[in-house]
Amino acid sequence: MRIADVRAQLGAELFTRVAGPDGARHRERIHGRPGPRWFDQRSPIAQVHADASMFVGGIRALLLQSLHPAAMRAVSEHSGYRGDMWGRLARTSRFLAVTTYGHVEDAEKAVATVRRIHERVTGTMPDGTPYAASDPHLLAWVHLAEVDSFLRAHQAYGARPLDQAGRDEYVAQTAEVARRLGVMDPPMTETELADQLAAFRPELRGTPEAREAVSLLLLNPPLPLAARLPYGVLTAAAVGLMPRWTRRPLRLPWLPVTERTVVPVLGKVATGTIRWALATLPPPTSG
Repeated sequence: MRIADVRAQLGAELFTRVAGPDGARHRERIHGRPGPRWFDQRSPIAQVHADASMFVGGIRALLLQSLHPAAMRAVSEHSGYRGDMWGRLARTSRFLAVTTYGHVEDAEKAVATVRRIHERVTGTMPDGTPYAASDPHLLAWVHLAEVDSFLRAHQAYGARPLDQAGRDEYVAQTAEVARRLGVMDPPMTETELADQLAAFRPELRGTPEAREAVSLLLLNPPLPLAARLPYGVLTAAAVGLMPRWTRRPLRLPWLPVTERTVVPVLGKVATGTIRWALATLPPPTSG
């Protein structure tokens, strides 16, 4: 098989995994429908969310988010991640794509749909404390973990890392979506992002639900054997970007020398390969 054929096949398989079996149809509408968007397509948010580093950032975001007991309880009790990990990934990636690149009407509909889902996600913690996915405090944690993870992964593995002004603009742009989802006072700069994350630290801990999710994500992903090695490189890169204090609560490995030397090299190779393969996708033709 020619290299070009291998590249095209790999790109198609990656896209299907991330976007779902109907991803091509959604991609046509998101990128091809003419009309106004929330963001300029050359802006930092468009640059970050289009980069292959999002594969690493997405894994890191899930690991970090699992440290909030109420957020993890909501996912454990209401999400189908155990039996439909890829379906959940496709829905999340579609939301990011629509709100970043889609027509404003489609972006607004996507936000409204997520808000309706959040209203139905309620429950009780083991100590009897109620939780709700629509709680602005929990929404803030999910938002902070995502933005921090996407930004750190892009700085480490992105094709064109952002300068300070670009990073601040990225944080401010993601805040526009966060406010529409119900987050109160999201950070507007990288410094504010770090401060708000630090404020959550006393609430965070490893729980049985969190460790179960980590085990599925890192050790038992629903993947064929041939895909486990490259996926393992991406997870190693994601773990390498996690704060040191998160390792023990989530039972993550801590290999400082390897994470400073081998993992970054392999991570760059993996994200570079993904970037190379996805470049074969045909441009949208709608509109």
